[in-house]
Amino acid sequence: MRKKLFLYGGAAMLLLLASIVVSLSIGSAGLPLRDVWGILIHQLPWMPSADTKWDASDIVIVTQLRLSRIILGVLVGACLALAGAGFQGVLRNPLADPFTLGVASGCSVGAAFMIVFGLQAVLGLWTVPLVAFVTGMATLLAVFGLSRARGGMNVETLILSGVIVQAFLGAVVSFIVMMSQDVVNAAMFWLMGSLSARSWEHVRLIAPFLIIGLPVMIRYAQHLNLFVFGERHAAHLGVNVERTKLIVLVTCTLLTAVAVSIAGVVGFVGLVVPHLIRLLVGPDYRIIVPLSALGGGFYMVWADTLARTVLSPKEIALGIVTAFIGAPFFAYLLYRHKVQQGGAA
Repeated sequence: MRKKLFLYGGAAMLLLLASIVVSLSIGSAGLPLRDVWGILIHQLPWMPSADTKWDASDIVIVTQLRLSRIILGVLVGACLALAGAGFQGVLRNPLADPFTLGVASGCSVGAAFMIVFGLQAVLGLWTVPLVAFVTGMATLLAVFGLSRARGGMNVETLILSGVIVQAFLGAVVSFIVMMSQDVVNAAMFWLMGSLSARSWEHVRLIAPFLIIGLPVMIRYAQHLNLFVFGERHAAHLGVNVERTKLIVLVTCTLLTAVAVSIAGVVGFVGLVVPHLIRLLVGPDYRIIVPLSALGGGFYMVWADTLARTVLSPKEIALGIVTAFIGAPFFAYLLYRHKVQQGGAA
């Protein structure tokens, strides 16, 4: 397992780093790739501080405007992909992710309330993901409550409950946005997902959550492997089922909350990335979890690159790009699940 993890993990890290550098060179400024490499290397603390051949504006574009946005995209994508892997593992449901379960919309209610009414400026930027976490957890409990029938829960009912709650909370968020005409344009763009107008401050906000959340998910990855055989079987093998479910679901909701509070509602990342990783490396969550973090970062880097360059100088909402990719993928998974259910019958 370790050899496989090092092999795939090393390849994924190299691919992610290469994607970051290439994405840095893509934009209206048209900086050559060699100049991007040179500027990045020159920023290393042990490099001499002599005059360089690059303009100050080029250095600002690379280090302040593009790099902060790309690193933020990597962190947001990693959080959403990790959350998707966790939800799918605990619920043993290949269609579960923060978006389809309505958790992302639940988080957006709290975040939208704080942002639209300017409360984050009074209470601090850190309060936005915390409030989003509270509303996200409440949404998760509501979805579980709606989907339970006679003590059981099936895939169709769970997804349908998530869609219902998501639709309702989407209306709530739209109503909140309409109540404040001063920021309606910015808020609407945030509702569709965006990394524009973000800075290193937002990177410093999300990084601690991922630094804490990733080791927690890795710690419980083997437990998620045992969940595949059912909760009763996992309990017989020594897994504290209820504690594992609580820790993983809380961690995934917290990761979703901080991602949504910064980037808005970016759908289907948690659905697409873990599935692609599972197809590539197999069903072992000890590999799926760390690779989902790297894959989510890679996915978001290129989704955001498309969002800011395809119709340049106009920018496409990030959620639109991910929906164009994720919605057909979700339809395919749903169709395959129906076929498998019919074949099993």
